[in-house]
Amino acid sequence: MNRNTLMAAMFVAAGITFAGGASALGTSKDSHDMSVKNAQEAYKVDRASCDALSGNAKDICVETAKGKESVAKAEADAGYKNTPKARESARVARADATYAVAKEKCDDLAGNNKDVCVKEAKAVLVKGKADAKVDRVASDASKQSAEKTAEARRDASEDKRDAEYKVAAEKCDALAGAAKDGCVRDAKMRYGKS
Repeated sequence: MNRNTLMAAMFVAAGITFAGGASALGTSKDSHDMSVKNAQEAYKVDRASCDALSGNAKDICVETAKGKESVAKAEADAGYKNTPKARESARVARADATYAVAKEKCDDLAGNNKDVCVKEAKAVLVKGKADAKVDRVASDASKQSAEKTAEARRDASEDKRDAEYKVAAEKCDALAGAAKDGCVRDAKMRYGKS
């Protein structure tokens, strides 16, 4: 990755990390509408700044701009609605945005390294969505019991384990023969696959 691409990727990652992180819960309708409008305006500015880039750096920049907008809008909704479901949606939007950028960054790689990169990005997405669901279920006390929370945690653990197994199995594809067989066997044993 050249220096400009690396710098653009770092700014993109910082933008998604900090986008909309300070939304207050229980905001007014006017505040919500203003946040959505600000997100749209920020998207236009961010998107326009991507025009100076080219190739995959531009693609990463565009995905970052889209992600920042969707996260800001979802967090504005979460602040306005102030419900566990809306907060979950905001966390899912953040996970989706992070995944889209990570997947674009994988385009700079080739072969098995690219495959592993995509699987790792997908695993982070699955983990983010699973954790968001667990938190929603746990916080929605009026509709949930301890049993449903435990069930959600089991489902999330299974989803996370499956995602990690896929990453480990993809890494084994870089090997051959007995080394690959041993790697696959170890991955299956580590992640409880038959």
